Amino acid sequence: MNKRNIQKVCIAGGTGFLGYYTALKFLDMGVKVDAIALPNELSSLDWMDKRIGLTLGNLFEQTEEEIVALLKDKGYDAFVYGLGPDDRVLPNAPAYDFFHEKLVVQCEKICRAAKKAGIKVCAVMGSYFAHFDKLQNGKLSAYHPYIRARREQEQAVFALADTTFACMVLELPYIFGTIEGRKPLWRESFLSHFNGMKAIYFPKGGGTAVIDVTGVAEAIVASVFYGESKQAYPVGQENMTFKELVTLMLSSIKDNRKYIELPAWLCALGAKKLMKNMQKQGKENGLNAAKLMTQIQNKKFYVNAQELHHQLHYADLGFTGGKNVRESIAHTMRACYPEKCKQ
Repeated sequence: MNKRNIQKVCIAGGTGFLGYYTALKFLDMGVKVDAIALPNELSSLDWMDKRIGLTLGNLFEQTEEEIVALLKDKGYDAFVYGLGPDDRVLPNAPAYDFFHEKLVVQCEKICRAAKKAGIKVCAVMGSYFAHFDKLQNGKLSAYHPYIRARREQEQAVFALADTTFACMVLELPYIFGTIEGRKPLWRESFLSHFNGMKAIYFPKGGGTAVIDVTGVAEAIVASVFYGESKQAYPVGQENMTFKELVTLMLSSIKDNRKYIELPAWLCALGAKKLMKNMQKQGKENGLNAAKLMTQIQNKKFYVNAQELHHQLHYADLGFTGGKNVRESIAHTMRACYPEKCKQ
């Protein structure tokens, strides 16, 4: 398809990690950018690039009509949606209700408002779990509330698409990178699960796609320029086994613990104990911890980066897929654990 004429973009979530790097990439391409910020965020956004315009609004709390008024007549050619929780969030049970509201209901409302405001192109940040759920005919969404909500999010977004409103979803994998002054979430969301252990235990045989945040930004920008409507794009830069990934993470922070692979069923037994503890607290993970071991972390969730680059015309845009992800992983870990790097 021909390259779309995109002069101005609005990013919901533009003050966040992924949204901010996306804004910078659009600016590099000569596109004007506005980011929607929460009113109480304004005083803490001095670090942002001053070329990014700020529009104030709490989209989750606003009505559809209020959002239409916020977006209308601003000259936006495209709308990028990067709001909502990921699988690291631990909500009150039932988890599905929480993720459905945040990822499906709110996304549909806000993107529909963008359409009513006259915006022609919409790109939504999703999860690569949705891609692998489709490959397995819904096997993952049957057990994991977060993945079920992500599948429904894609369906809701594509239902809005027509000849006047093109919608794409970027299915994002493990993402690394930093923002100056902010501690990455990887410390709390990944290695913290192994605090106090003498080794890192993982199911045998698993792997994942990984990418630097600049690669995510390129994928989003490329989809706005060249993406096919009603198309979900699985995003990745490099495929790594969990052994490769975790070993690199550990070595980057001078953590000498060993990586030990176990049968998935054995890991699932330990995960069930964690689930029982969460249930006692009235909490539920978006990813069923026991099924995570036997359905996901023991499988290779790999993505074909070159296919994505071809589909979204990376060569025409001068895109390379983002910064070196292995260097990004090491840098991210050092930012997570600065005290260990001084030892």
